[in-house]
Amino acid sequence: MTLFLALLLDAAMGEPRWLWAHIPHPAVMIGRIITWATDRLNHGPARRMKGVFLVFALVAGAAIIGAAIAQLGWMAEVIFAAILLAQRSLCDHVADVARGLRMSVAQGRRSVAMIVGRDTTHMTAPDISRAAIESAAENFSDGVLAPAFWFAVLGLPGILIYKAVNTADSMIGYKTPEFAEFGWASARLDDALNWAPARLTAVLITITFGLFDGWRDATKDAALHRSPNAGWSEAFLSRALGIAVSGPRWYHGELKQYAWVNAMGRRDANAKDIDGAVTALWKIWAVLLTITIPFALFDWLPLLG
Repeated sequence: MTLFLALLLDAAMGEPRWLWAHIPHPAVMIGRIITWATDRLNHGPARRMKGVFLVFALVAGAAIIGAAIAQLGWMAEVIFAAILLAQRSLCDHVADVARGLRMSVAQGRRSVAMIVGRDTTHMTAPDISRAAIESAAENFSDGVLAPAFWFAVLGLPGILIYKAVNTADSMIGYKTPEFAEFGWASARLDDALNWAPARLTAVLITITFGLFDGWRDATKDAALHRSPNAGWSEAFLSRALGIAVSGPRWYHGELKQYAWVNAMGRRDANAKDIDGAVTALWKIWAVLLTITIPFALFDWLPLLG
């Protein structure tokens, strides 16, 4: 019942700016803790062990706080879980890229820079469109499906643990000299926590768009991705849209020759295709919501009796 209601509340409310203008979002608070710890621990010897200690502390703290909030009752769980889901905000951010691109390529670059970490300076309109679609796919998996999955499995402690680890990975999980050792634990644990949700996302997309015949080819494409998990959502969503994604892109002034995902799809994606990706996200979300209905009804039966 709580997951069903949390999904609905997130879809209806999204990220209310008036609220987060007055109090920090939980992800922001987690980020501040990680920044504070990084400044104090990410230097000298034994950086990997220090990173392991940080991740252990984040997991333990998230579990304790989640369990404490859960004691306040199901309504508190619903509200807090909805805050940590990102369907509405994801769709809004991706749609903003389409609106920006319709104004100009320059505005499209500025809009897509809000949701991707790559260099946007050299992006063409198709580059911008593919980047937005890739972000839509990957962030549905780790911003919607994965939090929902861990909430279903472990309740509020589960979704908070996932969010803490995922935030740490996004901040320090880079393979750079600065974070290669210190961020190792967060990156590996994030990969582990996303393993099942990434593949469940592929299953949801398959069910939503009837891609059963293309399962084998899509899984092969997923294996080409540099991430063990992100390729799954990208490979399947790109097929649902008929778009080729990934491919060459710029990072820190250097052109990286990544393999194309769904290479037979169109490479001239545009703002209309971004709109199609947003519509697809809502269709996939609707299937996810439908799956939670029997569990919600099971929880409600004692109340009705």
